[in-house]
Amino acid sequence: QVQLVQSGGGLVQVGGSLRLSCAASGSIFATYDMGWYRQTPGKQRELVASITPDGRTYYADSVVRGRFTISRDNPKNTLYLEMNSLKPEDTAVYYCNMGLRETGSWGQGTQVTVSS
Repeated sequence: QVQLVQSGGGLVQVGGSLRLSCAASGSIFATYDMGWYRQTPGKQRELVASITPDGRTYYADSVVRGRFTISRDNPKNTLYLEMNSLKPEDTAVYYCNMGLRETGSWGQGTQVTVSS
């Protein structure tokens, strides 16, 4: 089982920026679609953005498109989510996922809190 270890996140003011990272163990990272999800209390985890092995990106919500950027560094086995112009509604626990499947590997989650 691949291990995904997240870093980044924290508390930021409205309009601020944060970068999340997700480092994968093993040697299969470069062959999988990767995604960032987020979850707020009482709601299901939802896809924020995904990226194919060759770097094609998809943003699930027009609200984040243009503010968030997903990227990956295959030689470093690392996935990123750059978040700019953050809003209070972006407050959530963010998770990275390998394979865009519930049964895929998940990161441990990281809290992002945007204060107004």
